[in-house]
Amino acid sequence: MHQDIVMTRFAAPIAEQIWDMKYRMKAADGAPIDQTVEDSWRRIARALASVEATPGDFEPAFYDALEDFKYLPAGRIVAGAGTGRAVTLFNCFVMGTIPDSMAGIFDALKEAALTMQQGGGIGYDFTTIRPKGAPVTGVAADASGPLSFMDVWDAMCRTIMSAGSRRGAMMATMRCDHPDIEEFIAAKSDPARLRMFNMSVLVTDPFMEAVKADGTWELQFDGRVYHTVQARDLWNRIMRATYDYAEPGVIFIDRINAENNLSYVEEIAATNPCGEQPLPPYGACLLGSVNLARLVDRPFGAGAQIPDAALDDLVATAIRMMDNVVDASRFPLEAQAQEAQAKRRIGLGVTGLADALAMVGLRYGSEDGAAQTGRWMQAIANASYRASALLAKEKGTFPLYDAAAYAKAPMVTRLDQEVQALIAENGLRNALLTSIAPTGTISLFAGNVSSGIEPIFANSYTRKVLQPDGTRTEEEVVDYAVAMWRDLKGDAPLPDHFVTAQELAPLEHVRMQAAAQPWIDSSISKTINVPADIDFQSFKDVYLEAYETGCKGCTTYRPNDVTGSVLSVSESESKDEGARASEAASGEVVYMSEPLDRPASLEGHTYKLKWPDSEHALYITINDIVLNGHRRPFEVFINSKNMEHFAWTVALTRMISAVFRRGGDVSFVVEELKAVFDPRGGAWMQGKYVPSILAAIGGVIERHLISIGFIEGEGMGLKSDPQAEVVNLGQRPGPACPHCGQYDMRMVEGCLTCGSCGYSKCG
Repeated sequence: MHQDIVMTRFAAPIAEQIWDMKYRMKAADGAPIDQTVEDSWRRIARALASVEATPGDFEPAFYDALEDFKYLPAGRIVAGAGTGRAVTLFNCFVMGTIPDSMAGIFDALKEAALTMQQGGGIGYDFTTIRPKGAPVTGVAADASGPLSFMDVWDAMCRTIMSAGSRRGAMMATMRCDHPDIEEFIAAKSDPARLRMFNMSVLVTDPFMEAVKADGTWELQFDGRVYHTVQARDLWNRIMRATYDYAEPGVIFIDRINAENNLSYVEEIAATNPCGEQPLPPYGACLLGSVNLARLVDRPFGAGAQIPDAALDDLVATAIRMMDNVVDASRFPLEAQAQEAQAKRRIGLGVTGLADALAMVGLRYGSEDGAAQTGRWMQAIANASYRASALLAKEKGTFPLYDAAAYAKAPMVTRLDQEVQALIAENGLRNALLTSIAPTGTISLFAGNVSSGIEPIFANSYTRKVLQPDGTRTEEEVVDYAVAMWRDLKGDAPLPDHFVTAQELAPLEHVRMQAAAQPWIDSSISKTINVPADIDFQSFKDVYLEAYETGCKGCTTYRPNDVTGSVLSVSESESKDEGARASEAASGEVVYMSEPLDRPASLEGHTYKLKWPDSEHALYITINDIVLNGHRRPFEVFINSKNMEHFAWTVALTRMISAVFRRGGDVSFVVEELKAVFDPRGGAWMQGKYVPSILAAIGGVIERHLISIGFIEGEGMGLKSDPQAEVVNLGQRPGPACPHCGQYDMRMVEGCLTCGSCGYSKCG
């Protein structure tokens, strides 16, 4: 496997940095325990072999799979296995069915909080809560509806984050026939609402048939029809919201349940936050990826290929390692442990697919590229089920295995005959085995291989690295396959089959997802990048094509003023200073190296904030400055008769005003304030739970920023940086990375991922 290529353990500086920041075992004082990445691989191999009857027989094989990033367990396993810490090795969970009662709803909220406290992302189906306006027996009141309780979940997630836990992710789903589905669809049009959630509509086959026939569609709950709408109108609402706000996503739920190997014992109504794992109540994500880019023999040469034996052997070892995680991991809730043990569900996927295609001379998105993708996925599926059948012979089947029912699963019938025979003879150790997950951070760790099933994002890009003296230096980050091409071919131009995400037509993305889907028994997390100027009908056609070609879901990303731009990358040499100056003249330079001077007079607004436990109100004045015709906040004053507030309000006023006067992105001020948790408890204000008085102040500032044209969470400029580039207001840079502050966030496999530091919203 290209031993002739001399490469260090870390193929790029960013890979070593990510290992050190996220995956290297360290003592409580920060002193490294893992001295090298080999120590990390050894730690993981030893931990996962420890559940075997004879650990010493398996640890070397596990180490060999991990070595040189051939097999990549999910980040939580890499960071937590063998550390002795009381952590879960599962990335995310779908929570229990929410009862339609106040007590049941808040019991579910408690379970969600306990799970998120340990860092797990969660998925919930809110279809089970009665619609807004429905009668509530015994209290002479009407129901507030599922969206009101989603606001509570949103506040819970903020509170958990402010208490010091890692950033959590949540997925909310709702069936397309729920009476509140229209409110659900429109929820993200309010930029201040439900920001902790990804949202997806559960679309059924009858609904899609009604859309095609332009028929009517009943919105119902518990047997009662509340409204009747035109199916096509409702579909257009979903599409318009997604076109404008990138949400909600679409999940073809009937297809998921029809294809589910366990349809005889479970019904699925929700997914994990990134969508690659449709799960039953209390189901958990156990993920890992085969790095195809590391398996190509004779890359870029005649006869370049992935050897069948090498792929089969690696998959077999990976399946055994993942099965062992079920026994080695802790779980936030006992119900989650029981569900995992009963079904032993795992999700082996791939990363480096686009790089591997480039290495064997195929263009991502082409018919030939899709066909090869299908063949690789088929080989992985057969190898996975074969390995699980042999594990069942050795260790026993998963407890809920029913031979007759399982044999009828569509996925099983597609497997090679010899694999089906092996399953019939031995059963299976794991109910489901394949899933393609987001691998943004773990792919950077592996040397910036292409992520998951996604195309190469950019052949290269520049990231800014913070140095110990506070300055920033620029560092080129090169795609793994591009770097290998340069090592082998020198300055020879890249061949035409190298293609990046920005060069692909939307339907080429769909083609690749559809090619892999028949061999993925769970689902696939993939983002279909569409151009900003795509017309609405063509945009809708992407979703119809995904449905018609057998995909289980569809997620798109269209850059616009609301969503921000995906990082744009120029393949040409840097422009000279004259060109930069010319560009600057055509747009507004929003970076300011020095604080602005205060004009003699400013326009602003004063807001009254009455905190329930305080005798006196707070008065918050926010003054704005106008630059090149655009308003931006300049200073804040907070006043109150309550002298207990005096010291901290003065300090807060000065700090926020200082930030505002530096210019650039100030949206993080809102995020930080709204995440502050008061251990004495928060308060309900205007129907929403606010965790502290500082969070309430953050809400006031947020509303003001929205009212003057700042889209919440997305600033109009760059953070203070001596090497910041010109940004034209016509192209919003999108959100800054919450970890490093760089404008290098990309939508990859449905997850915002930072190309500079590797931060991922999905963990």
